[in-house]
Amino acid sequence: MTRSIVSTPSAPAAIGTYSQAVKTGNTVYCSGQIGLDPVSMQMVEGFEEQTVRVFENLKAVAEAAGGSLADAVKLTIYLTDLSNFAKVNEVMSRYFAEPYPARAAVGVKELPRGAVVEADAILVLG
Repeated sequence: MTRSIVSTPSAPAAIGTYSQAVKTGNTVYCSGQIGLDPVSMQMVEGFEEQTVRVFENLKAVAEAAGGSLADAVKLTIYLTDLSNFAKVNEVMSRYFAEPYPARAAVGVKELPRGAVVEADAILVLG
């Protein structure tokens, strides 16, 4: 089984020792995305704005891998404040249609660059 690295300038460049995504067979493992603007590499302001940017970044990586968010089978959402869970659901409804991917939401103390939300995804293409 071959492994290939997925990279796109439409999502933030990796800020550490990781790839935006790794594709093996028809499965794509997307690294966590935070609310970084891919052009400025600056964090966008506000919870909803960061959440939208997270899903826009994941969407860009999915497309670079030859798929879309419709190919997502698993998401993990990391929140520094679980009271924002309902807002995540509202923003997610803009990016996902039924049948929805499996998902976990995890409360965390903090995230890189002061982010308030992060998400990663597993996609199965085709």
